[in-house]
Amino acid sequence: MEFNKEKLEGIAEHMRAIIELLGEDPTREGLVKTPMRAAKALLENTRGYNQDGQGIIRSAIFEHPGSQMVIVKDIEFYSLCEHHILPFFGKVSVGYIPTGEIVGLSKLARLVDVYSRRLQVQERMTREICQELAESLSSMGVIVVCEAQHLCMKMRGVEKQGASTVTMHYTGEFEKVELRNEFFELLKHQC
Repeated sequence: MEFNKEKLEGIAEHMRAIIELLGEDPTREGLVKTPMRAAKALLENTRGYNQDGQGIIRSAIFEHPGSQMVIVKDIEFYSLCEHHILPFFGKVSVGYIPTGEIVGLSKLARLVDVYSRRLQVQERMTREICQELAESLSSMGVIVVCEAQHLCMKMRGVEKQGASTVTMHYTGEFEKVELRNEFFELLKHQC
């Protein structure tokens, strides 16, 4: 991944200062390259700010006469909690009902990456993925479900190791409970 040199150096300088404020010596052998490594990691893990979800979806739309539900399930993602800048990660499942067009399946995974690779809260990320797909693709409805584990709950604060969070957002025909139930039954199906 290519980085803006000025941005990279600025973040690295701040990371060096943070290391010093923690009481460490940033010139110590094991830490000399850490500020630059941390800056690169932070830029890579927030690359979603430089990506266009609508453009990704619209780059692979194809005609399709069918109108049955399409689901891509268990799309893994990694994100950073905007409250603590600690990772949260899990899986997203996306469903939609086409009306004359479908999107390339990999574009749904790329859309998840666009919104997960930002400072985020899970609730907003789930909504943003759903809304972007609904606005970019002709469909009768979209549903997005996300299940994640948050290190801000596991390694600090309440320190609850078994906790996970589930969020859901939907539009159109998925307002109908029977259609949401069908989606959840399909998620359980093993091929």
